[in-house]
Amino acid sequence: EIFENPRLPLHLDIGCASGDFLFDLSFKNENWNYMGIEIREKLVLNANLKMQSREYKNLYFLFGNANNIFDHSKNKSLISSIKSISFYFPDPWFKKKHHKRRVIQPEIINFLSNTMQKRSLIFIKTDVKDLFDYMESTISESIKFNKLAKEDFLFHESFNPNKIQTNREKYVMLNQLKIYESIYIKI
Repeated sequence: EIFENPRLPLHLDIGCASGDFLFDLSFKNENWNYMGIEIREKLVLNANLKMQSREYKNLYFLFGNANNIFDHSKNKSLISSIKSISFYFPDPWFKKKHHKRRVIQPEIINFLSNTMQKRSLIFIKTDVKDLFDYMESTISESIKFNKLAKEDFLFHESFNPNKIQTNREKYVMLNQLKIYESIYIKI
């Protein structure tokens, strides 16, 4: 078992970087399990080293490309147990020829739409308007996800009841830049 209590709801953070956001979430909310996926191996190794300094029972880091992890059939049961996923401030890959490298692709949304439980959530957040429009368009193409009105969402019941911010979010707020965000629910 990855987690001490595998029956707790599972939140997956795609592109977790050094894991600071997940460390904060895990420490302040023991009612959820948290898993971070990061494509840069050194960041995952550092996060796992940091975990050794304190006993985290509801946190796990995984190295790899999210598209490949989702594509692997042995991970299907893990994916089906996810209650929410966050795509926070992913690499925008500005050049058009690199858009295929963006983490949110029609294939991954299609996979999630067929694998995630009903009422599971996808959270997207970025400070790049073009990327936000792309992510919204890609998720909205799926008939199995509906956009939720943020003001109607009960954050206290979510993976982030204390509204903890990522490092990038803190930077964007400090510099008074705009943040674009949406929440989608699997229907």
